[in-house]
Formats: sequence, structure tokens, C-alpha cells
Amino acid sequence: METRYSRNRLYLTNEEQNIIKDIPILLGGSGIGSVIAECALRFGFENITIIDGDQVELSNLNRQNYTEDDISVDKTEALINRLKAINKNAKITCHNKFLTPENVASYIKGSGIAINALDFSSEVPLLFDEICKEQNIPVLHPYNLGWGGLVTVITSDSPSLTSIAKPNEKFNELNMVEYASSYLNFWGSPQKWIDDIIAEYKNEKEVLSPPQLSIASWIVAGMCTHILFNIATKKEIKKFPEFYLSSIINS
Repeated sequence: METRYSRNRLYLTNEEQNIIKDIPILLGGSGIGSVIAECALRFGFENITIIDGDQVELSNLNRQNYTEDDISVDKTEALINRLKAINKNAKITCHNKFLTPENVASYIKGSGIAINALDFSSEVPLLFDEICKEQNIPVLHPYNLGWGGLVTVITSDSPSLTSIAKPNEKFNELNMVEYASSYLNFWGSPQKWIDDIIAEYKNEKEVLSPPQLSIASWIVAGMCTHILFNIATKKEIKKFPEFYLSSIINS
């Protein structure tokens, strides 16, 4: 095992370290994706493509992998500089573009594993999933729950997120969080803190983005990196409608 990854020993074999080095990871969205990208790179994933058309804003700095010097800079530019400073030999490709129904298929093609960290402000995230399903590309969906992280994986043989969409309502991130909470309640593992945050968020008078914390960004990054590793090395994973939940709060 090369010196860079020598402290990965015992957790990964030399063969596993070599496998993950080259598998092409596609990251749609570089908000929470910015933290996932760094965790995955430090772990040993060295072939990462990132797509995002946003610029860094002050409100991003409480949870995303950017600094004050990056404000108003394209997220992809700031992130590739960060990642290349960690591993200059890694194959990091960034596209400063928003994914659209017209271009999404061309960016997905050739990926080994995808991460769907896109905002559900259009039909693109669900289209992203469907194209990946058609091409047999597993898709990770990460969610920042403040004190915890939630990740589900869509595969060619799993249901789509649309299966939990509410009638006559556009699917969004909240639908997945509510589904996960209901699932846990049904199986006797309620997470009251999640239910409380959902209720408070729904009661906010203004139309605001969901509240998110840096804690969950880093929890989710670790979760996604572990799942990427399991997929790449053909280990068993949970597929939607199952999911992964990790929290610093027990109930």
C-alpha cells in the first residue's frame, strides 16, 4: 500500500485500495457534495467528476467545504483547487454547469457510481436517477439532518424515490426524510428529534431552505464514502426502500 494510504491498512487490503482508485465517481451537486468529495478523495477514490453551476455564498460556509475567500467563486473552481491541493495526481474533473433534461444523460454516461446531491427544484434529480437505473449505475442520495445523516441508494433493481411521492405534490427532500421517520416509527425505533425538526420547519412562516448543520455534512460524507467502498468492492449494501441513518442523538 503506497505511503499516502498506509494508515488505511487493516481496514482496506492492497487490492481494495487499487480498485477504488480508478472507479469513476460522478457527483451531481457540490453543496454537501463538496464534503463528500474530500472524504472520498482522502479515502482513495481518485477519479471524481463534479458538476455544479452555483457560486459560493456566505450561507454555504456553515456546512460546505468552502472558505470566505471562495465567496462569489464558482463552486467547481473552488472545489477542484481544494481537492488538487490534497492530491495533485488525482483525476478530478469539474464542469461549471447546471444539469438539465437536455444534458444530464451525456454527463452520466461512463460513470461507475453516482451521487445525487442535486437540489430538488426541478425534475432533473429524478431524471438523473432514472438514467442511472437504465445504465445500471448505483446512485447515492445524501441528506443533511443537522444532528445526523441519511443516505439511500437507488439501483437498477430497486424502486425509485417517486414511489414515496405524495399524490399531486412535487417530490422533494422532505418526502424522503418523512418516509425515513415513518419507517423508523413503524419498526419501533422512533427518532423524535427528526419529527420535531420536521414539524418546526413546516411551521416556519417564510419559505426557507431546510436547516442544515456542519455536523451532518461530515457524518454523511463518511457514510457515503463507506457505501462507495462497499459498492466498488462488491460488498452487500442496503437499497431503497431501506436506508442508512447515523446520528449523534439516540432518539
